Amino acid sequence: MRRKHKFRVPRFTTVIGRDAAIRGDLSFSGGLHLDGRVEGHVLSQDDDSRATLTVSELGQIEGDVHVANLILNGTVRGDVYATERVELAEKARVTGKVHYRMLEMAMGAEVNGELVLLEDGLDAAPPALLPKATADKDES
Repeated sequence: MRRKHKFRVPRFTTVIGRDAAIRGDLSFSGGLHLDGRVEGHVLSQDDDSRATLTVSELGQIEGDVHVANLILNGTVRGDVYATERVELAEKARVTGKVHYRMLEMAMGAEVNGELVLLEDGLDAAPPALLPKATADKDES
């Protein structure tokens, strides 16, 4: 039997404060903590299975999220593509599809859309799950 290691959130390398608002796509590596608002897609830059986006209860995203790990206690209006895990805390609100490999959902969290389990044999997100900007670059 394979032993699972407990997931540890990486240190935050980027913090977006509660009074900050970003318009446009945002990419990051390592750990990103969001208390503010993003109007655009949020993506982890690398293929690191530990890249983690944490959205506090104050945080809001209007766009798709493409990350390895998501810890959400705020709002996402868009689709979520997590190649590893999604943790939805009690104030989490998602309007859109949630693609995940592992899901933890607290009582009170809401998903207004579909929950889509990614297959274990998948090494990475299939091309249909990649952000449009990345897919366009690959065709060049």
